[in-house]
Amino acid sequence: MTRALSLRLTGAQVLRPDGLGEGPVAIADGVIVDAGSREVDASGYMILPGIIDLHGDGFEHHMAPRRGAQTNPQLGLRAVEAELAANGITTAVLAQFFSWEGGMRGPDFAEALIAAVGAYSAALDLRIQLRFELSLLEEFDRVKALIEREKIGYVVLNDHLNHTALAAGKRPPRLVGQALKSGRSPEDHMALLTRLHEQTPAALQALPDLTAWMAERGIKIGSHDDATPEGRAEFRAMGATIAEFPETRAAAVAAKAAGDAVIMGAPNVVRGGSHDGKIAATELIADGLVDALVSDYHYPAPHRAALALWGKGMALHDAWALISGGPAQVMGWTDRGTIEAGKRADLIVMEAKTHRIEGVFCAGRAAHLSGAFAARLIGG
Repeated sequence: MTRALSLRLTGAQVLRPDGLGEGPVAIADGVIVDAGSREVDASGYMILPGIIDLHGDGFEHHMAPRRGAQTNPQLGLRAVEAELAANGITTAVLAQFFSWEGGMRGPDFAEALIAAVGAYSAALDLRIQLRFELSLLEEFDRVKALIEREKIGYVVLNDHLNHTALAAGKRPPRLVGQALKSGRSPEDHMALLTRLHEQTPAALQALPDLTAWMAERGIKIGSHDDATPEGRAEFRAMGATIAEFPETRAAAVAAKAAGDAVIMGAPNVVRGGSHDGKIAATELIADGLVDALVSDYHYPAPHRAALALWGKGMALHDAWALISGGPAQVMGWTDRGTIEAGKRADLIVMEAKTHRIEGVFCAGRAAHLSGAFAARLIGG
């Protein structure tokens, strides 16, 4: 691991909690300080807080050379980390499924990846969000053992079963593709989905005991794709205080009214709306209903979304807070998210005119360097 640097970056525009302004930024011993030992000219650049991404599954693209050809997850983590750093993400929560889908979303791969992350010497802060399919009643004890063994601090409850189709005895859409990814025949996969559909009521009955066990250990719990205020209330009653990707305005409003955190996908902002016809993130942001934007499936999306919101008239410090300070508050991380003395030196150096990210520091260590800024830092 590279050592933490001692620097004083001068001449840049700096995004602090109250807005964009002039002034140096100094780092030493991994934190932001009043003075650094070596001065580097950063004129022509903006210095922004490192991005905190609370949900990203883009890492899946680096985990197999082709479908079904998974190898040691550590072999893919280096490429994942390089992509994260190049996009300014200094704290990355890898959203790993624990699902009936199998393959890289199955329990076996979840255990392998999470162990690999724990053993990996990372330049960035890599963490895990366990995306648990709540219908897997027989796996509750295995999930508890995984959480304890790997010290997982964030669990999101998913239910991706197509209950409408299964209740009617019909094949859900994309069943054959799912079966191929899982290594099952379409018939076996359909039988599994039918069984899980039928046992979902029993799983929901047992779920409060599991979430209470998590809450006792201080684990953050979220629910995924809430569609109604009633559904959000049910998950809140089980300790899920984070609403991840609510599908409707009503669900988002209910979450905020109850003091829950609301997380939306940055690709939704970049695209200008949901790809499958759900509520547009920009509408919820305009009404103050969003606490954090996340990469979801595309790591470049967070910084692009914040810049797009700025370009449409939102103050930059408010737009950037959705990918830095806001996520930190959601998770209760008081050591990062803003450029202030004493906080971690998680910083992005962005070319002011092109918005190209040319420098990224995580806890004062250089995680990504390119372009003219790299030449200034190395040659100084």
